[in-house]
Amino acid sequence: MKTKLTIIFFLLFHNTYGQLYFPPIASPVWDTISPASQGWCLDSLQTTYDFLQQKNTKAFIVLKDGKIAIEKYFGTFTKDSVWYWASAGKTLTAFLVGQAQEQGYLKITDTTSKYLGSGWTSLTTTQEQAITIRHQLTMTTGLDDNFGNDNCTLPACLAYKSPVGSRWAYHNAPYTLLHEVIDNATGNFNTFFNTQFRNRTGAFGLWLPGTGADSFNRIYYSTARNMARFGLLMLNKGVWNTDTLLRDTAYMRQMTTTSQSMNLGYGYLTWLNGKASYMMPGLQLVITGRLAPNAPADMYAGLGKNDQKVYVIPSHNMVIVRMGNDAGFPAAAITAFDNELWGKLKNIFCTPVGINNAAIAEERWQVYPNPANDYVVITNTNKQPYTATLYDVTGRRIKQITTEGTKHSLQIQDIASGMYYLQIQSHEVKTVMKILKQ
Repeated sequence: MKTKLTIIFFLLFHNTYGQLYFPPIASPVWDTISPASQGWCLDSLQTTYDFLQQKNTKAFIVLKDGKIAIEKYFGTFTKDSVWYWASAGKTLTAFLVGQAQEQGYLKITDTTSKYLGSGWTSLTTTQEQAITIRHQLTMTTGLDDNFGNDNCTLPACLAYKSPVGSRWAYHNAPYTLLHEVIDNATGNFNTFFNTQFRNRTGAFGLWLPGTGADSFNRIYYSTARNMARFGLLMLNKGVWNTDTLLRDTAYMRQMTTTSQSMNLGYGYLTWLNGKASYMMPGLQLVITGRLAPNAPADMYAGLGKNDQKVYVIPSHNMVIVRMGNDAGFPAAAITAFDNELWGKLKNIFCTPVGINNAAIAEERWQVYPNPANDYVVITNTNKQPYTATLYDVTGRRIKQITTEGTKHSLQIQDIASGMYYLQIQSHEVKTVMKILKQ
């Protein structure tokens, strides 16, 4: 007599909130989690990899609950390869400003001249004194972003455009000068960065000056995994495991929520999804709708030139990193790649109806024997058509059948012994369960 075994059901990622895992600081070890164990639609993985490769991607990482669920490198790029963050590093700089404020080195309400001295712009003394660190964080300094090279930090390049706080404009030069503000406030930017961020998270990297027109910039370089470490720190609201790097919860909240009334999609040097409208670099246009409609509404991100990405999605306990060359979208459409990529990711992070109701799924499907040798029997009480897919622990599809009726035998005598995941999906319900092949 065959015994019906209890089926283990797994809720999908957007209904699961596991305790966050943090990789060791000075170790290459990083725990992984199987995409199949999350109930993701793994048939879409290869399509997404193909898309990423076509779009000049070098590295792609998905963290779920802090563990690596997906990690893919392209070409000669590896987990040890170093790449630039470009403007995604702005979000990291904003975090450092929050740390410097908490430790009493500065206040974001301070005038920038307190740390850069008088005459750091070509403005009048009154105009210059009105600019604060917060205006630098929110891109509302009123300085002219179309005055020649917008990376240039020389006083002659920093001209008046509008009253401070009245205009949002994506302007690199005032941002770049935040590094000098931190340097003068703390005594040494690199020492502060290393002791307060790098050494406490293991996100080892290096700030280097740019070249050519970008020579005024300070650009951060690291591995993709270390970019993911920063995303994980942000996901946990400034706490790395048991070490609180930033206790100022108000600052963290301000950093990741709308910071001014012109561009609702911008916090403190951080891009925000899910807002009613947003603005883009180089344009004084307010665009109705989300930055990336395909992405979760609560997602916020560091976005950099040539499509460097670090996405943080609190509702899903997830961090996603993309490094690489230009994905080939028009420069003016900074989020076109984000939205198309999330269109692919939605197919992986599938959202079947009824996944919260394990009783319904168990009533409709039963699988036995388990453990099994030559076959498993799938019984379907509602007689609707369904697809059963068997994956190994790496997420590779081993077998798939599409059938209907009350009973079907899935042959497994030709596969190796070990743990597998069986995904069963009909029009209404989907579930994932463990299968042990003896």
